[in-house]
Amino acid sequence: MPAAPPVTDSLGTTAPGRRRRPLMLTLCSALVAALLGVAALAPLPYSVAQPGMTADVLGEHEGEPVISISGTEVRDTDGELRMTTIAATSPDARVGIAELIAGYAASDRAVMPRDAVYPVGDTTEEIREHGTAQMRESQGAAVEAALVHLGMEDGDVAVELRLADVGGPSAGLLFSLGIIDLIEGDGNGGGLTGGLTVAGTGTISPDGTVGAVGGVPLKTQAAHRDGATVFLVPERECGDAKSGLPQGLRLIPVTTLAGAVADLRALGTGGRVSSC
Repeated sequence: MPAAPPVTDSLGTTAPGRRRRPLMLTLCSALVAALLGVAALAPLPYSVAQPGMTADVLGEHEGEPVISISGTEVRDTDGELRMTTIAATSPDARVGIAELIAGYAASDRAVMPRDAVYPVGDTTEEIREHGTAQMRESQGAAVEAALVHLGMEDGDVAVELRLADVGGPSAGLLFSLGIIDLIEGDGNGGGLTGGLTVAGTGTISPDGTVGAVGGVPLKTQAAHRDGATVFLVPERECGDAKSGLPQGLRLIPVTTLAGAVADLRALGTGGRVSSC
């Protein structure tokens, strides 16, 4: 059959509506493509995080002891107590939609609101200064909590903590445990770790209260990567820690420094240990 003639108006010309429709569709498609292109390139208020470094607080980091103690006898330790971190895109990084999609798809990445990773500061320098201040405050609280637990006075014992290029308060629990292990161990001649590689995270208050942190699923991955078989986690974050938990990594929930010490002692003697 012959092709049907084009629709025409009363003067015999092609109808304008039919003639303009392909042009409008082309323009709309071009506009959508342009908007998607801009969205792909535009920075978004998110950070992409991954498992970061860990450090044994009983040993050295970048050539210096993490914990130095004077004024009392320090014991030789076995095993490791590893603080854990996450590594996030820098505060001034441009994170676009492509990076976010890749972050959501990867099991070893997490997409987090930028304000959750960097809650204070508008510039990289302000954020770095805030993280350093948090670390100093955390170290002071860790020393006080450990000495109170040991029944020792701050004036009799001097403790110095060093951990270069790490900010924030989340290493507090591990600092306190490291001080206790170096001075007292398990109280029976052995070490708190029982020769194991123990990792963990958690803030610490001078009274020994352990507080929640962020990025726990990534920290468990970092711990497992660096040989840990036990992970101390703030109790309220047990659910997060179980998400994607590496095989062979045992979770121990903690709420206080005294509770963490008791569980580590029980772990070494085969006693009852808390679990998530």
